Amino acid sequence: MNPIPIIYENQEIIIINKPQGVAVQGGQNIAHPLDKELPLQLGYPIYLVHRLDQETQGLLVVAKTPQAANKWTHLIGEKAVTKEYDAICIGVPSKEKGQFKSSINDRGVEKSALTFYEVKKSWDIDGYRLSLIHLTLGTGRMHQIRIHLAKAGFPIAGDDKHGDFKANKAIKKLTGIKRLQLISSRLTIPVDGKDLTFELPVPFDVVKKENSEGTTVKK
Repeated sequence: MNPIPIIYENQEIIIINKPQGVAVQGGQNIAHPLDKELPLQLGYPIYLVHRLDQETQGLLVVAKTPQAANKWTHLIGEKAVTKEYDAICIGVPSKEKGQFKSSINDRGVEKSALTFYEVKKSWDIDGYRLSLIHLTLGTGRMHQIRIHLAKAGFPIAGDDKHGDFKANKAIKKLTGIKRLQLISSRLTIPVDGKDLTFELPVPFDVVKKENSEGTTVKK
């Protein structure tokens, strides 16, 4: 397994760019989970603070001590940490900005959930309308973004669990998309009385292709 990229580090935490396909926590049939591989890379234990889906790439906070893990878990729970994402979706919301508020079944319990969105661009590919949507979590339910977008009628491309399997199959042939098109792209954390923001470029090949070809992108 390739080394996991480290974006930032201080005495309490490490921010990494979790690769797509790497599970955060070990379990049945999971060969190389982050909670096992990162300690081997660093030479000391790490403690999970929050999670990303196995299929989702992006910014993730882990702690160096149990005390730091407790502190940062509370900071995230109190919304002192802002988590933002980008996704390629099938379809385009009618409003450029808005929010999704439908409840989500989180580990067997119905919970209220809130996701803010902003459409960054959209384009047509052989009869399919795709959009690049920026999303900010108001709550942190399991699979929240994937479920909210699917419920709203704009499933994430490549999401065969919550999305549109038939459309995914067609778009894969048209664009080469093979995986979930979701990234944890922006993270803002409080450090020493100031907010630090970390950001990753959008990695989606379909966006790079459209931009390089000068395609007209419209709302």
